[in-house]
Amino acid sequence: MLFSKKKKNRPVKKKILFLCTGNACRSQIAEGWARHLKSDVIEAYSAGISPAGLSKRATAVMAEAGVDISTQTSKHVDTLKEVDFDYVVTVCDNAREQCPVFPSRTKKIHRSFEDPIFMVGSKDKIMAAFRKLRDDMRAFVETMPGSLEK
Repeated sequence: MLFSKKKKNRPVKKKILFLCTGNACRSQIAEGWARHLKSDVIEAYSAGISPAGLSKRATAVMAEAGVDISTQTSKHVDTLKEVDFDYVVTVCDNAREQCPVFPSRTKKIHRSFEDPIFMVGSKDKIMAAFRKLRDDMRAFVETMPGSLEK
């Protein structure tokens, strides 16, 4: 009997761009979770309409969860125009409204998350808002890519 040395068919990773206004917090956290939880099926990217730099608080709350996003960078969506995305997921209303045009095969999904960057109050209250976003974003990313197909 002959055995085939055929390589196993590996699923093609879905290229997903998480897009928000500043690419400081929400999209960065989504990219971090996608890389951490779904790197076998998702090639994750993040960008912003008006990049504002990576949030230190976002980096801190992700580190609490065991995910290092400290090497991710805040970038403008135009720097990724050569990437052929399967999905663009806007994670804020502003990004949805200002989303650039992508090829027709790219599916656009909108899921708005509150931005903790604008939270005011005590340090504990602000960090609680960042942790809530982190946990909400994890729950969202855990459903991918299947939930995007619906």
